[in-house]
Amino acid sequence: MLAKLLSFGLQGIEGFPVIVEVNISDGMPLYELVGLPDAAVKESRERVHAALSNSGFLPPVARITINLAPADTRKEGPAFDLPLALGILRASGQLTMEHDEDFRKRLYLGELALDGEVRPVRGALPKVIAARAMGVEEALLPAANAAEAACIEGVRVIPVASLREAVGHLSGTAPISPVEVKPYAAYRAQSQSQHDLSAVRGQWGAKRALEIAAAGGHNLLMIGPPGSGKTMLARCLPGILPDMAFEEALETTRIHSAAGLMRSGGSLMAERPFRSPHHTASAVALVGGGTQAKPGEISLAHGGVLFLDELPEYSRVSLEAMRQPLEDGFVSIARINAQARYPARVMLVASMNPCPCGNYGSADKEKRCRCDQNAIRRYLDRISGPLLDRIDLQLQVEAVPVRDIAQPAAEETSEAVRARVNAAREIQRQRFADTPGQYCNTQLTTPQLDPYCPLDEACKKLLFLSMEKYRLSMRAYTRLIKVARTIADLANAEHIAQEHIGEAIQYRSLDPRYWGN
Repeated sequence: MLAKLLSFGLQGIEGFPVIVEVNISDGMPLYELVGLPDAAVKESRERVHAALSNSGFLPPVARITINLAPADTRKEGPAFDLPLALGILRASGQLTMEHDEDFRKRLYLGELALDGEVRPVRGALPKVIAARAMGVEEALLPAANAAEAACIEGVRVIPVASLREAVGHLSGTAPISPVEVKPYAAYRAQSQSQHDLSAVRGQWGAKRALEIAAAGGHNLLMIGPPGSGKTMLARCLPGILPDMAFEEALETTRIHSAAGLMRSGGSLMAERPFRSPHHTASAVALVGGGTQAKPGEISLAHGGVLFLDELPEYSRVSLEAMRQPLEDGFVSIARINAQARYPARVMLVASMNPCPCGNYGSADKEKRCRCDQNAIRRYLDRISGPLLDRIDLQLQVEAVPVRDIAQPAAEETSEAVRARVNAAREIQRQRFADTPGQYCNTQLTTPQLDPYCPLDEACKKLLFLSMEKYRLSMRAYTRLIKVARTIADLANAEHIAQEHIGEAIQYRSLDPRYWGN
């Protein structure tokens, strides 16, 4: 007897349909699994056999042939265990479905334990999204994965804890209620930041730069001596980032689900990610890759912040590998066994000392730099010009005197700053309402600059003078305009004025000071 069930595989963050065909016929007992399965899929034979026996079913003593179609696409992971077991039960006559409709209307995913428990799998959300696009109406998922797919309307998500539960639901003897679809506002209410700007004493200029970066999605570099608060400021950034649109949250969650980073029972990610990899991270760890072409830190931070502390300590190869993703907003990975394209639209926030000892150019005259000029030049040259060119805001952070830190003062909270950031982002959402996938000013393309960022003659003259003085590139020129547009949005100004251009130029003045451009 032949049985067909629908499951899904994963390529990058995109799901693709896999038809599980199970045929049981007379003959020498044999279990044959074809369709380019990897080692984890091949090992399903033992898991499925034990799960069937320990769940009270009879593994057929017959010739079992299983095909995973399409046969020319590689299948990876244990997510096919559940459909394989159910296919065997149906083909052997031990499972009769109450509604024997088109098999393409129901999706099955789940890894089986030896006792029949259904364990969570990676990539459940992107697979359900792809299944909905194909017309799937119901999805049997591990109970631990059900919450992350509960945000998808149009598909009944059935949480299954064991193989017996799945059989009871399909046969109609013990139907399982679908997971309730939660509105996106309910997910947003759960998000909260652990760090607040009110804990940072002084540093008003740095806080202003953080606000601009958050409002426009701009890249930021902080340079200053050790202990000046660079890392603390960066960790406060998630608290002032704007609310995520549903489409942004869905795309971010898809990436984390495909990478297998969703915690058991985890739901839609409504809080922007903040990733802070160690400086020993390799190029593959940062941009993605490996034999299975998995996403890297720059994709896991999609929609949020990638924080690189002590920027010059990262390898030159790792930093240079990020140049193209920062410009394009995505990463294309090609390997012998896998190919994938991952979104990588991030805010790059980096911090560094001005020299190996950290005191070069310090305003504190008592802290003298003990590095020679060659050591300082070698340290600074670890950051290439093309990478600096992609950083919109460059900020000098000086240490706050101890007396000012100890003295209590009223500091603005992250909530107050976030309100202004959200107001600026709402202006940008309306501006880009006709452009799907565009949410902030940093995504402005060159053809959009003239209609969205018109400049009068005074603004152009100021820009040209700054270009000549600091010898900036054309990429820096367009980024200055984007930053000025964000500053104008924060001021609720319809047009960019000279003061907006002037403030934007201030954040590009560190190039000649440290790199001599």
